Amino acid sequence: RKNNAGTKLFCISGHVNNPITVEEEMSIPLKELIEKHCGGVRGGWDNLHSIIPGGSSVPLLPKFICDDVLMDFDALKEVKSGLGTAAVTVFDKTVDPIAAIRRLAHFYAHESCGQCTPCREGTHWMEALLDRMEVGDAAHEEIGVLEELSRGIEGHTICALGDAAAWPVQGLIRHYQ
Repeated sequence: RKNNAGTKLFCISGHVNNPITVEEEMSIPLKELIEKHCGGVRGGWDNLHSIIPGGSSVPLLPKFICDDVLMDFDALKEVKSGLGTAAVTVFDKTVDPIAAIRRLAHFYAHESCGQCTPCREGTHWMEALLDRMEVGDAAHEEIGVLEELSRGIEGHTICALGDAAAWPVQGLIRHYQ
């Protein structure tokens, strides 16, 4: 595919039978990548819940998108995610997606240098909201607050950490609201 030629190193981990780092042609279907190099999803493809296709900073994709998506820059952009570092994290149906994204929010809150107010304050607020959502102690209306908070961080920081913190949260809301 134009603009997506050559090979890429894919580091595939999570709920697969054989975690691996492999060099593969760009535009390989995600399902084929997992089946061919990892021996499939633990419990079979039908046990797939979602996949983070390009490292912790890109939005996760639910199974129905993973069934057909290609692993390249343009295809993943079309489904509102990204290839990023091509660090593919596979989640089977045992995973609570709120807990998974809350753990990423914790990481980004911890990594914030504190220089930019949106990141310094917003990453901790996102983590706190996700903490409450994970245990069922948040109101449904707070999903909108979380979305607004992530949009207030995205694009409003000096470095890319703010965007990296916001995008996984936005993907969670987009697909699992």
